[in-house]
Amino acid sequence: MRMAERNGDATGDDIVERICDTLAEAIAEGALRPGMKLPEDVVGGHFGVSRTVVRGAIAVLQRDRLVERKRNRGAFVAEPGIDEARALLEARRSLEMLMLDHAFERASAEQLEALRALTIEEDRIHAAPDDAAKEKLSGRFHVELAKLAGNPVLLEALEKVLARISLVNAMYRRDHGDQCGANHHRDIIEAVAAGDQPAARRLMSQHLDDLEHRLILDEAQGDSHSLTSVLERFSARAG
Repeated sequence: MRMAERNGDATGDDIVERICDTLAEAIAEGALRPGMKLPEDVVGGHFGVSRTVVRGAIAVLQRDRLVERKRNRGAFVAEPGIDEARALLEARRSLEMLMLDHAFERASAEQLEALRALTIEEDRIHAAPDDAAKEKLSGRFHVELAKLAGNPVLLEALEKVLARISLVNAMYRRDHGDQCGANHHRDIIEAVAAGDQPAARRLMSQHLDDLEHRLILDEAQGDSHSLTSVLERFSARAG
């Protein structure tokens, strides 16, 4: 339970939620990278709140494993290890396959058409050189497909897993090109629309395989991420 909720302060609760949403979105889109420090005074100054309020928001993000607090050093964007990354990928696969099965029972023609429209937007964004837009789009199809399952508890679990996988991608992805293919998504949609559950499961499994194969889950890749961040920062100063 959040600090503001315990104190019965609706306004405080609103600002804590706003801070959490802002930082979580920045993390998901790659603007805040793994290992980046989150100074309480900077965050508090931006939102016009005290460090105590910021600590409440940081505690929520820490609970969701998006932020980690290091003793005597402050709060940092989380850096998931390899075992954690593998566990997250396994959890994602289990959740996505389960929710895909539920979607067969509950998806309407209108909902499937909306997903088709989303793949058109994916094509447009991936054809442009806007990496920030691509990061923002990443995972959206999977969330929208999961909504068809009609289970808000499973949906919340998947959203939290995908948020943490954005950190895994930032650290271990072999390149920063397109993460999610619209063609794969269209094939999955058409299999669901046709009522072909075995085909949809096979296509989803292949799609998740493709996403996982873009990761290099070894310590060297994680170290490379950290070194790259340092080099980018210090070369910018030298320029």
